[in-house]
Amino acid sequence: MPSKLNVAVCGATGAVGQQMLACLEERNFPYTDLKLLASPRSQGRELTVKGSGIKVEALGEDSFKGIDLALFSAGAGVSREWAPKASAAGTVVVDNSSAWRMDEQVPLVVPEVNPEDIAMYKNKGIIANPNCSTIQMVVALKPLSSLAAIKRVVVATYQAVSGTGQKAIDELAGQARAHYQGQALKAQVYPYPIFHNLLPHIDVFEDNGYSREEMKMVNETRKIMHQPDIMISATCVRVPVVYGHSEALNVTFAGPVSPEAARQILSAAPGVKVVDDPAARQYPMPVLAAGQDLTLVGRIRKDLSQENGLDLWVVADNIRKGAATNAVQIAEMWLASR
Repeated sequence: MPSKLNVAVCGATGAVGQQMLACLEERNFPYTDLKLLASPRSQGRELTVKGSGIKVEALGEDSFKGIDLALFSAGAGVSREWAPKASAAGTVVVDNSSAWRMDEQVPLVVPEVNPEDIAMYKNKGIIANPNCSTIQMVVALKPLSSLAAIKRVVVATYQAVSGTGQKAIDELAGQARAHYQGQALKAQVYPYPIFHNLLPHIDVFEDNGYSREEMKMVNETRKIMHQPDIMISATCVRVPVVYGHSEALNVTFAGPVSPEAARQILSAAPGVKVVDDPAARQYPMPVLAAGQDLTLVGRIRKDLSQENGLDLWVVADNIRKGAATNAVQIAEMWLASR
């Protein structure tokens, strides 16, 4: 382990950036110096890390001088502009945005699924963090794929508003207050009120009728699992939950996989907790997943409509395992590989 490690968090004032700081502290990541970067409007704001205040600096041309590792959580536009500049300065970037995920020269990593891919970071000095909904799905799919090859996945997601950021959390709370005060609900973050509602619309719609979020799940899963031919269909829905994405998975295998075998292998899988006793009303829920890093899997049952199929219910904290924790885990892997 190096005697000195300088780390920067770019987008430190956002929901994911602040969770990255919490994860670095919780996991005792061994940095020597920590720099907090954000847009000029956040310059001078003080954040508390390990009991001490650190002032936020505006992202600029000299921001990455002397920085060994940067965690980016500032959006695709920022990452496209600044990740190459950071890399040119000798900084390794772990990027949480969509900017680099499908770049063939950039590894897209979930530590429990494809840790071997991290070696590719030497190509561009960038490691991509997958989409939140993709991460929890592949954490569940990977161990199951050792029982029989996965041929097809149909997934419906129920995604929390925190995936859109703090402004969406605030809007949901404001709409709840307005509803109970008999006032009209105002929508600015989403095209319609999210309170008491579901929106089958995450990101923009593509020409094929799928949303960009849905296509992220298709393309990222194929890359992470090294299965370019796996058949995947996704429907992504925003729901009035603050933290925790939920997913209903229908998985078709090349051969028979029993629910019992699935439970057994998932129970031993890294990053997974099986919560599956419907008779005792035990199953994954967002309120159980929020605040932790495990992916909860339950409602494991045979698909009655086809041979070699299983149905699963998968839940994880989208800000932690779906973003910040996965990025810090990648950073830990990179550090161990140096």
